[in-house]
Amino acid sequence: MLERLFQLQAHGTTVRKEVVAGITTFLTMAYIIVVNPSILSSTGMDFGAVFVATCLAAVIGTLIMGLWANYPIALAPGMGLNAFFSFTVVGSMGYSWQVALGAVFLSGFLFFLLSIFKVREWIINSIPMSLRFGISAGIGFFLALIALKNAGIVVDHPATLVGLGEVKVAESLLFFGGFLLICALSFRQVTGAVMIGIIAVTGVAMALGMVEYKGFVSAPPSLAPTFMQLDLAGALNVGMISVIFAFLFVDLFDTSGTLIGAAQRGGLLDKDGKLPRLGRALMSDSVATMSGAALGTSTTTSYIESTAGISAGGRTGLTAVVVAALFLACLLLSPIASIIPAYATAPALLYVAVLMASGLKLVDWDDVTDAAPAVVTALMMPLTFSIANGIALGFITYAILKALSGRWADLNASVVIIAVVFVLKFIFLDAA
Repeated sequence: MLERLFQLQAHGTTVRKEVVAGITTFLTMAYIIVVNPSILSSTGMDFGAVFVATCLAAVIGTLIMGLWANYPIALAPGMGLNAFFSFTVVGSMGYSWQVALGAVFLSGFLFFLLSIFKVREWIINSIPMSLRFGISAGIGFFLALIALKNAGIVVDHPATLVGLGEVKVAESLLFFGGFLLICALSFRQVTGAVMIGIIAVTGVAMALGMVEYKGFVSAPPSLAPTFMQLDLAGALNVGMISVIFAFLFVDLFDTSGTLIGAAQRGGLLDKDGKLPRLGRALMSDSVATMSGAALGTSTTTSYIESTAGISAGGRTGLTAVVVAALFLACLLLSPIASIIPAYATAPALLYVAVLMASGLKLVDWDDVTDAAPAVVTALMMPLTFSIANGIALGFITYAILKALSGRWADLNASVVIIAVVFVLKFIFLDAA
């Protein structure tokens, strides 16, 4: 049955290799079951319900990817987009989390339509590489700011806007210790470095009496507080256009980049360098996003950590099925997830930020018409506390700078149209 479903022999793999690869992938991304509820619960969402939604969204998305697309790619609620959901859409813009979930669902539906009508290649290929690198790095900087804020390292200051918090307290020291431990373990290629760091910080905090142990295993919390609570009518508000756009495009870039990168690592591309069944893979992602929104979590996307499992020998969807089974088992671990403090998850955010910021090295720094839009995009995300604003200002800067520099050949219709739409948004919608 497994051979018929996943074509193991044709892919040069075995059941044992696939199981080991699935466990490896799961350990590298298991931190999301702790970090995602921690971030989304800041909006007022029920922590236990978000925990269940996170696990189930990962299970649904990863199973579809494994059984239908037959790829060793795992999915879960994405980092960066969960922070945008909580701290920008709900925190800064003032929308309810129900409306934000509606926007996530609509972005997933648009992603699904783009996948069906094969518009995705045109969109992906028309977005300048410098902006893609800037968007990735900007999300990283955004996560870094949130991590430092959660750990009390960066605080607000009436004179300088931001300042240094109290670094000598136990929480700050544990944060720095956790971050250094994660980086060191990652450098040594220890599987599950991020999760080990989170558990280590929590363990020390528990030993110091800073965290109260509440048990290890229990029945899953109720999903009722978030299940089908999305507000689609509210998400159709004109002011939510840029939010839906941000959810859609970040997910599109994230997923496409992850799929291509993982496929190259595993030798899954065809002789023309293209990814077979790309449409199925992208539709798996979009269906997972819509399902996740209905359950009560932010955008679900493909995880680059899947390359860890591919490096361990995973080549088919059986790897993804193993990951899904392990996420399903995590539903019983809610007591552990609920006691992990913010200063234990903050090191994971900062570590992910380091990984995402590395994209800036690929920017052509000798060409200011490429470098400037990338820097504007990257800086404006944390400084305006909004991924959407960073994307918008990046597109506008790119289009105007290329035009003023006479570099018309670098512009295409989609970039110009997107830039004009963002200009109109700032003029009319934000002014209102």
